[in-house]
Amino acid sequence: MNELLTNIGVSMTKGDLPGTVAQCEQAVAEGAGASEILDSLLTAMGALGVRFKNNEVFVPEVLIAARAMNGGLEVIKPLLASEGVKSIGKIVIGTVKGDLHDIGKNLVRMMLVGAGFEVIDVGVDCSAEKYIEALVENEADILCMSALLTTTMVNMKTIIEKLEEQGIRDKYKVMIGGAPVTQDYADEIGADRYSPDAATAAEVAKLLICA
Repeated sequence: MNELLTNIGVSMTKGDLPGTVAQCEQAVAEGAGASEILDSLLTAMGALGVRFKNNEVFVPEVLIAARAMNGGLEVIKPLLASEGVKSIGKIVIGTVKGDLHDIGKNLVRMMLVGAGFEVIDVGVDCSAEKYIEALVENEADILCMSALLTTTMVNMKTIIEKLEEQGIRDKYKVMIGGAPVTQDYADEIGADRYSPDAATAAEVAKLLICA
């Protein structure tokens, strides 16, 4: 069984979607717990995240591995609830209004999932209302906002102001990131944390959850 669990991680890292799904199904059939299979997937994605941060692998490799991990998660998702396995926190993620870029956001999402978070992706071109609706409906812990353009990053400030106007800013930690975004800008608009890249985002989110 240990070999099979190891192979699940290997297949996922290679981006082998059919192989990952088949091995997850085999592991379930042979009596492996959903939490054991989940651990194999998360450990492999975590290791890939470190390699990505060190420029040993690149965006295409991470994206195909993420697709394979999603396939494996679909196999075990019905079993996780019955075993009482819970995420370490809930995160709403999206690209701000006026910005249609999503590759960076998608990378961050997969790193967060790989770190054990439940992630609600509200997509691109997101208004303050869309973010806030998702935060409230899902009882989220963290809001992650992404922007690739200097002309759209100003909307991050607008969203934080909307949270303050509604008296709910203190309920959520706010993370921001994207090519034009800096720590100085995060400080200026009152975001809790800034993340320079996808791999670091998962580490930052864990710190916020524990804060």
